[in-house]
Amino acid sequence: MPHMMTDRTRATLLGAIAPVVWGTTYAVTTELLPPDRPMTAALLRAAPAGVLLLLLTRQIPPAGWWGRLVVLAVLNIGAFFPLLFLGAYRLPGGLAAVVGSAQPLIVAVVLLLAFRQSTPARQLLWAVLAVTGVGLAVFAGPVTVDALGITAALAGTASMATGVVLTRRWGVPPGMSGLAVTGWQLALGAVVIAPLVPLLDTGPFVLDGPAIAGYTWLAVPGTAIAYAVWFSAGRRLPATSTAMLGVLSPVVAALIGWVWLGQALSEVQSAGFALALVAALLGQTAAHRPAGTPRRSRRPGSEPAGCPGRVPAAP
Repeated sequence: MPHMMTDRTRATLLGAIAPVVWGTTYAVTTELLPPDRPMTAALLRAAPAGVLLLLLTRQIPPAGWWGRLVVLAVLNIGAFFPLLFLGAYRLPGGLAAVVGSAQPLIVAVVLLLAFRQSTPARQLLWAVLAVTGVGLAVFAGPVTVDALGITAALAGTASMATGVVLTRRWGVPPGMSGLAVTGWQLALGAVVIAPLVPLLDTGPFVLDGPAIAGYTWLAVPGTAIAYAVWFSAGRRLPATSTAMLGVLSPVVAALIGWVWLGQALSEVQSAGFALALVAALLGQTAAHRPAGTPRRSRRPGSEPAGCPGRVPAAP
């Protein structure tokens, strides 16, 4: 048990890196990238990171896994990235991110409707409190609501939530590393995004110093590294637990707005941040199986790759 707790703690801490880095996406998008280029941002975030990981790993997926990889690539990258940047360009950073904090609840709904797997009531409670906390932190301040931006952010959250569930369910193809699977998802997702650039982007493409810095940050730390640790955590932690870590993203986004962009925090907003952080932390502990519950001897995250059986129980 102590060893398994250590594995879980390590997976949780590594997984937390991703949403913390992703919390910078909104400020980077609005402050460094050229305006009105959401699909370009999505493409230049996915393609370089995917190529880098494929060159590092040099692994080809088994024939029977291509369909699943395409599904994951569309959910986690091809649909999520364009929707994410569309929301980021049209909404204040904190507001765009707060929609993403609903991911744990969407994961719970997907698990229930698609796989008839219920989420522990305590974990659902913490998820609701986390969303409430982030909502207080964002909506207590001046808010500009854009209907298309809100719709895009919500659709992106649903896409990523479904990807989290399937990542946990399907695991890793035989003979492939997690980095290789991440690389293929990014590369395939970039293929989906590329045709959208001339169709939806309207602003001039300017590649100056700030833009280069912004695209590089989004592609390497924000994608290649962040997605590698995120998918690794997603294969080792319960899907709702992984999604709970996503609450860190809107908290970081709003904190950057406060520290870097000079956006003041009221007492209500500060209380909201505190509630979100505490709920995210306690949501992780709520996912632990109560003592005395029977447990299979299999190591966490070692379920047979591609196994079409039921969704694994939360470790």
